[in-house]
Amino acid sequence: MAAIGSEIERLIQFLAKLPGLGPRSARRAALVLLKKRDTLLEPLTAALREAADAILTCEVCGNLDTASPCAICNDPRRDPHLLCVVEDVADLWALERAGVFRGRYHVLGGALSALDGVTPERLNVTGLLVRVKQDVDEVILAMNATVEGQTTAHYLMDLLGDMKVTRLAHGVPVGGELDYLDEGTLSAAFKARRSL
Repeated sequence: MAAIGSEIERLIQFLAKLPGLGPRSARRAALVLLKKRDTLLEPLTAALREAADAILTCEVCGNLDTASPCAICNDPRRDPHLLCVVEDVADLWALERAGVFRGRYHVLGGALSALDGVTPERLNVTGLLVRVKQDVDEVILAMNATVEGQTTAHYLMDLLGDMKVTRLAHGVPVGGELDYLDEGTLSAAFKARRSL
């Protein structure tokens, strides 16, 4: 392979750090960006600069927005008595896309993980404890169905004590075929079964 200039190599290395892009995909993306400099690279560079300058982390919930408090925290149509706790902003955005929740959110900023050194002090647990004291009737734990997510959910359930705490159901996805599901998903589905 021919030598690549250091600027191009640097661009490829940064692109390869993005989720879903390995070294080959990053090379292809860099090539497209460079070939379409006027229509892609320059507008993308401007959009990234504007986002870096304008996007803030909401001081209330941890969401990303151009204002703090964010649009969700400022929305009077949201039920302030329901608080949905998520690991990451991506989880909040997924729930918003689904349109299934009309309360408020709290972003932890990750999940507990002894292997990765993520302790409760590194998560936004203190902010959660402050918020639940402010007229919250129910805390919904929307943790990922991973070992770390389950550990975090159990830790928060213990911490929240007598508060009404619920969790998202786990099990067979809509349109899922039993033959393609892993044992953990099938086990969770059996444990969470309900009467019809």
